[in-house]
Amino acid sequence: MSSFYSEIELREMGFKYIGKNVKISRKTSIYGVSNISIDDNTRIDDFALLSGHIKMGKHVHIAAYAALFAGEAGIEIEDFCGISARCIVYAASDDYSGQALTNPTIPDYYRKVTNETVVFRKHALIGAGCTVLPGVIIDEGASFGAMSLIVKNAKPWTMYVGVPAKELRPRDKKLLQLEYRLLEEEKNEQ
Repeated sequence: MSSFYSEIELREMGFKYIGKNVKISRKTSIYGVSNISIDDNTRIDDFALLSGHIKMGKHVHIAAYAALFAGEAGIEIEDFCGISARCIVYAASDDYSGQALTNPTIPDYYRKVTNETVVFRKHALIGAGCTVLPGVIIDEGASFGAMSLIVKNAKPWTMYVGVPAKELRPRDKKLLQLEYRLLEEEKNEQ
């Protein structure tokens, strides 16, 4: 038996949408499968966790132990994005200021929860151990070094690093040429 679900198994799971050549580890935890769309050539590795309204584009990679807590606000991941091992992405988060109680065992009227969509634009990349907080938009081609805390929107084609993440330098756009070549190859294979 393969360590990834078969195409038939994925179709039977009840995803909102599931593309072609999607590889999801059998060790992935998925909550709210009917709220999740995954496009072609996407791979999700061992022990990843998907929860809530999630939309993934083509050629997306979610590495081992990554967690996507999308809630109702949702997480949108466009084509060619990468979320490295042990990253956590939150579209919902409790208020830690002490003005409200926290955690899901508490009735909602005692809590103050932030719910804001997180967006990864095309070619966004976050390194191992990064944390992304609600409402962040990681613009096209932006990348973050390992262990970065991402609390603000990222400019396109810029590299960031740190806690909290700070701008480091521009990111090379050569990968756009490689994307074009790959898409031409895929088109010719059809």
